[in-house]
Amino acid sequence: MAETVAPAETNAPLADDILTEAGYFSEPGLDVLVFSNWYDSLFSDAKISGVEIIHHGVRVVTNGDVRLSPTPGQWEPIGSFAERDVDREGGVITAELSYQDFGFDYRITGRRDGEGYLIRVESDEPLPAELDGVAGFNLEFIPSVYGGAGMLVDGKAELLPVYPTSEMELREDGPRPDGAAAEPLPLAEGREIVMAAGDERAQVTVRSTGTPIAVYDGRNQAQNGWFVLRSLLPADKTGTLVEWRISAPVDQSWMREPVVSYNQLGYRPSRDKVAIIELDARSDGAGEMKLIRLGADGETVVKSGTPEAWGHFLRYQYASFDFSEVTEPGLYTLEYEGRREGPFRIGEDAYDRAWQSTLDIFFPVQMDHMFVNEGYRVWHGAPHLDDALQAPVDHEHHDLYRQGATTDTAFAPLEHIPGLNVGGWFDAGDYDIRTQSQYGTVRYLVMAWDDFRLTRDQTKVDWARRRTDIHVPDGEADLQQQIAHGTKQLFAQFDAVGFAIHGIVEPDLDQYTHLGDALTKTDNLIHDARLGPDDKSGGYSGKLDDRWAFTSRASALQYGSAAGLAAAARALKTYDEALAEKALATAIRVFDDEESREPDLFQHGNTTGGPLPLERFRAAAELLLTTEDPKYAGAVFEAWEEAQPFFGAIAPLAIDIRPLMSEGYDAQLREAAEAYIAERAEARAESPFNVEITKRGWAGAGAVVGQAVADYKLHTAFPDLVPAQQVFDGFDYVLGRHPGHNLSLVSGIGAKSKKVAYGTNRADHSYIAGGVVPGMLILKPDYPENREDWPFFWGQNEYVIPLAAQYIYLANAAARLGREE
Repeated sequence: MAETVAPAETNAPLADDILTEAGYFSEPGLDVLVFSNWYDSLFSDAKISGVEIIHHGVRVVTNGDVRLSPTPGQWEPIGSFAERDVDREGGVITAELSYQDFGFDYRITGRRDGEGYLIRVESDEPLPAELDGVAGFNLEFIPSVYGGAGMLVDGKAELLPVYPTSEMELREDGPRPDGAAAEPLPLAEGREIVMAAGDERAQVTVRSTGTPIAVYDGRNQAQNGWFVLRSLLPADKTGTLVEWRISAPVDQSWMREPVVSYNQLGYRPSRDKVAIIELDARSDGAGEMKLIRLGADGETVVKSGTPEAWGHFLRYQYASFDFSEVTEPGLYTLEYEGRREGPFRIGEDAYDRAWQSTLDIFFPVQMDHMFVNEGYRVWHGAPHLDDALQAPVDHEHHDLYRQGATTDTAFAPLEHIPGLNVGGWFDAGDYDIRTQSQYGTVRYLVMAWDDFRLTRDQTKVDWARRRTDIHVPDGEADLQQQIAHGTKQLFAQFDAVGFAIHGIVEPDLDQYTHLGDALTKTDNLIHDARLGPDDKSGGYSGKLDDRWAFTSRASALQYGSAAGLAAAARALKTYDEALAEKALATAIRVFDDEESREPDLFQHGNTTGGPLPLERFRAAAELLLTTEDPKYAGAVFEAWEEAQPFFGAIAPLAIDIRPLMSEGYDAQLREAAEAYIAERAEARAESPFNVEITKRGWAGAGAVVGQAVADYKLHTAFPDLVPAQQVFDGFDYVLGRHPGHNLSLVSGIGAKSKKVAYGTNRADHSYIAGGVVPGMLILKPDYPENREDWPFFWGQNEYVIPLAAQYIYLANAAARLGREE
């Protein structure tokens, strides 16, 4: 019979306001969250769930939950979240969860008592036998804060390792080919663990009233692992299974240091210039701000004063410092209460080079199927020359890829599809080719070519030798070369199977999580099932390491690819006439084919195209722009009504085609624009940054940049509806004027920018110049976070190619607007 364990006696909550209206515990310098956030739906473990601690403004602890491994990885099992209850009167937060496959329901409760915060794991049923010795309550501590810190284990002094060096043990039933896998052994074990002992800014004490606590280092198994405190759940017990008291220093006088945010590149003389000051919620208000001009002969305070109060947003209060009247070109700094920010410029050419690193560095580094060299540095060899095998049917894969019941091609599962090993970019911080990203990127690069004719030449691209050299001109416009590179991959898909596919992705998680030179992920030899697993012959090998092509036909992808190819045809006319002609002919054929048949509605995740009405409108509009054939104007009108809910996404194209549309179109377009602007007005007004800040699992810089691009196009068409300042607001946001900190979200652009990011080199805690990160992730209910000390938060720090292409456009739009003003 299971033993029922009663909870320990506790004191009543100390203060009514410790459990806030927002649904978490809060004291000066310390917030304790209990399942305010849930795991990321794409990758299970995003380090944003369970019991979490924000200590002196920094989130240092996360993932307090029952897990089935001492150091679980991103894709390992998690409990299913059922519901959360906040009892403010009783001072308790309760989360109900379940491991449904094992029939194990449990709850986690949190309350404040006289000794800290009492966290319990409770269950009305005993632990299933299958989970005995497997399930435990884990709490994770970020290594960037705790690596190298002191630790006390039942009073015994320890040092937490800066680099993972803890011991592992061999497990004979593991998943490796030789049947063995390594599991970490504890660094230490006890009933009282003090993390970062003596450091009042980071110290956290955890005491177990029952089962002991083991300390693990998750980085031995994966670079994105954290330090883990873990107590196994006892068998044959009900009621309270694990009870921990968590305490940390609370300083009643502590307040978060102010953040002065502004455009890190600076300002053109004629435009508005407003810095935003972010203050602790308990601050009495803003102090003195100075704008100082830096000269060879000394400094001059050109403006000083008290910033104007704006109000509260999220968990902070804000004020603004307007220095728009300052127009003299020069080098400036902002000083707030004695602390200076990095220098910025005021000048006519302040934005002229804002986009160049993105085109010069980021896009070449992302080029798949190419050797990429920069001076003495090789970014990567020519990878994936063995692309690709047909994905197996009825298969759900990682990273939101899925193959349906048939291949929809002439190829059998795991048969090599020839011709896919050309062109394309790594989609993001990983190495797959996601078709939706490819054609979206091509379209935005073409839009930059159409509107700004960027002829910059700083990159040598040699497709015959599969070699790219950064900082080496070759007499050809880099923008056209990048458009051609993306177009070549789109062609490869149509040539290989007759239609656009979802993409090409690694066959297993070992390859998917590969960090290092992409060339080393496979043997780069085409798989031949007739050879033994270690045999090689004539450019073939028996090793089953080739990437997989996911090919279930989806009409959204066909329309989207047709739009990309139609756009590419315009930009490539003066670069490669044959390529341009093929692009246009393919786009026309694909569009006509889709219009003549019932749509293929296969859909999965974010790999099968955008909403069908959106993709159809884009295809018709791009074909109209390229051909000027009135039949596509008719197709635009047919697609218009269903595409209107996505007006922000279609606005740039909808405006570009105005001269080619019939009478009455402008009135419809203006009406839609007015509705879109009114819909966004409230969201823009919520924050002092005058942009819409999204609150999803992926941070919102992409949305801000996309809306700013749409605003620019709308401003060119209807300047009375959209002022130029709205475009600058979006540009300022991505370059440093946003919540949380003031770093430019474009690596290497501005005096202070993102230098730790989720790129393919993230294991080195480094960056790729010109890459744009998603930015401030709003963790529920009110915490903006973008970490510069930990690159592995993909929702905050992962580069993606469409956002980089949009940023190239926005930077040029901002420069042009400034010149026009």
